[in-house]
Amino acid sequence: METKKIRYFIFLKDIFLLSITCFGGAQAHLALFIQRLVKKHRYITEAELMELQSLCQFLPGPTSTQTITAIGFRLGGPTLAYLTLLVWILPATVFMGGMALAISFIDKQALIQFTQFIKPMAVGFILFAAYSIGKKVISSKTSITLLLIATLGGFYFRSPYITPIWIFLGGVVSSLKYNKQEKLPKNPIKIQWANFILWAGVFIGIAVLGKITQSLPIRLFENFYRNGSLAFGGGHILKPLLFNEFVEFKNYLTPDEYLSGLAFAEMVPGPTFSIASYVGSLSMRDWGVSGQILGSFVASFGIFLPGIFLIFFVIRFWDQLKQYRGIRASLEGVNATSTGLTIAAGFILFQPMMNNTTSVVTVFVTLLILLNEIMPSYLLILVGLAMGYFL
Repeated sequence: METKKIRYFIFLKDIFLLSITCFGGAQAHLALFIQRLVKKHRYITEAELMELQSLCQFLPGPTSTQTITAIGFRLGGPTLAYLTLLVWILPATVFMGGMALAISFIDKQALIQFTQFIKPMAVGFILFAAYSIGKKVISSKTSITLLLIATLGGFYFRSPYITPIWIFLGGVVSSLKYNKQEKLPKNPIKIQWANFILWAGVFIGIAVLGKITQSLPIRLFENFYRNGSLAFGGGHILKPLLFNEFVEFKNYLTPDEYLSGLAFAEMVPGPTFSIASYVGSLSMRDWGVSGQILGSFVASFGIFLPGIFLIFFVIRFWDQLKQYRGIRASLEGVNATSTGLTIAAGFILFQPMMNNTTSVVTVFVTLLILLNEIMPSYLLILVGLAMGYFL
């Protein structure tokens, strides 16, 4: 028993080290997970890790967070899993909440000058993300068509309630190509419904409670819980979801503030869903410092919780579920529409900058640097901040 406790403590220490060194999103995180969790300490085999990663990409929510939490679940059950989640998300969410507090007290003109290069760079990051995802998942006429439809739909219909419909329809359309998938032997599916009922109960209950009370913290929790439940494709698809809801639809943040937050999220290690801490904090700025801290906590709790409920639910019967060809075929449509929505978000954010030559050049230079891997993203952001300060 004592040996297990020591092993769990070492595991949590490794998770903390990953939380302050993992830059660049799920695919970049995976390489560091393999190095530390597989090769160094052998908590899990590489094949098991890759399978978990694939499962988490199929689910809505933060891919890296779900993967690393699932590893904790396999090692030590729910207790270790929730401790793993806390250790993994804490540094990034605290940093992003702190940046939101800082922005609230910075002179707006100073902020505009300081982040003049950061905002177009953030657009470059979004377009690069769309390119990176697209080159992996766009491989057929169906996926190209869904990509174009989702891009146009995301651009012209910006309600946060429309966005998940595109993703769902994309999955349905591509699932019709199930006959192209390999047939696998089928065994009866045994489903334990407890975590799904918990996820659905919170989803419905918090929406009703928010409607009745009209309390801003409760409504914020519902907003982020809903977005966390519908964000197929990880952090990159979450960005347009949050932009649509909190900038375009509710006007809690200005486009400049949101773009600055995206840029800060690129330079902080850990989960990309930490952008929720920043958005939640600024959404409650009228409540003062204590309100912003509450908003940061509520948003972070809301955005990460549904993905964890769902991975705990699905991990128990994933091997049986992927026997069905329609499930495997639907991933093509989900990925294609997610990519299209990411492109739409990039275009929407780029629109106000089109008449500014400096911003246009910055977007394309950022893309060029990222495509050619000239420097890591966090260093690029630091250069952009320095340029804004000195120029």
